[in-house]
Amino acid sequence: MKYRPLAHTGIRVSEIGFGVWTLSTGWWGKVDPPGAVSLLQKALERGINFFDTADTYGNGLGETLLADAFRGKRDEIIVSTKVGYNFYDYGEKRSGQQEIPQDFSPSYVRNACEGSLKRLQTHWIDLYQIHNPKMDAVMQDDLFATLESLRVEGKIRTWGASLGPAIGWLEEGTKLLRERKASVLQMIFNLLEQNPGRELFETGRETGASFLIRVPHSSGLLEGKYTKDTKFDEADHRSHRKREWLVNGLKKLEKLEFLTDGTGRTISQAALKFILAEPSVGSVFPNIYNESQLEEFGRTSETRDLTAEEIGRVNDLYDNNFYLEPEKATI
Repeated sequence: MKYRPLAHTGIRVSEIGFGVWTLSTGWWGKVDPPGAVSLLQKALERGINFFDTADTYGNGLGETLLADAFRGKRDEIIVSTKVGYNFYDYGEKRSGQQEIPQDFSPSYVRNACEGSLKRLQTHWIDLYQIHNPKMDAVMQDDLFATLESLRVEGKIRTWGASLGPAIGWLEEGTKLLRERKASVLQMIFNLLEQNPGRELFETGRETGASFLIRVPHSSGLLEGKYTKDTKFDEADHRSHRKREWLVNGLKKLEKLEFLTDGTGRTISQAALKFILAEPSVGSVFPNIYNESQLEEFGRTSETRDLTAEEIGRVNDLYDNNFYLEPEKATI
């Protein structure tokens, strides 16, 4: 495993991270806490030291899973969690993929931070992210004053923002980087969904920020495991998508075979390598929900980097209308 710095923080993270939402939300099948704890522990053994969750994942379950998995090993891991969705009042009213109300008031953020610390059974959070902020939150001075106060108090080491829920949010991301001086920004970016990531990367290079990337396999399309006959379980969020999403995605996947032919990489590893070719990326969070994925994704650091020619071919395809239409269901 290779490790990269997060800008302006003194924190070094594994370039392949672990997004805990796959284990705690039920969107990828039945939640299995004992199995999740075991998988998280095996990830650390594999060299993954960066674990990204949110207080709203499973109404706190994502954080308690980390506490259960790494009791006595707090100094060995980097923990990132998020704040903003008021699951305390609305968590039981959640319906499917619909967003619940947000609250970025100073009192809520401070109380939520204390709740996260308690569930994580830790004295500090390495990276505290505001979760899918809209523009009104980005313009809220007292929110950022509160985050800075939490940092000074030692409750968090640094703060950042996670853009979403779907792909997009260019204006919010730009203001966070330029005006709020966010040192870490999380967003969706992959071989098939590159905008507005490209533009945000350019801004981040100017401001010296680091990026965290989620949905690197375009909700599984780039894992190379599916066919046009694949049927997703009802508990899997992808079962609610139109069939065209899978069929059209597989057609695009065929055009990327040059990334795997004779290279020693799987398409899922190539997808991760494409993202990691961007120097401002600190870590990538593939959706890991079984041991075979953990092993395959975890070996990415050992595979050959993409060449400049391969990256150029990918970008040419994308620029010539080779793209995947984003769906609001993408997380």
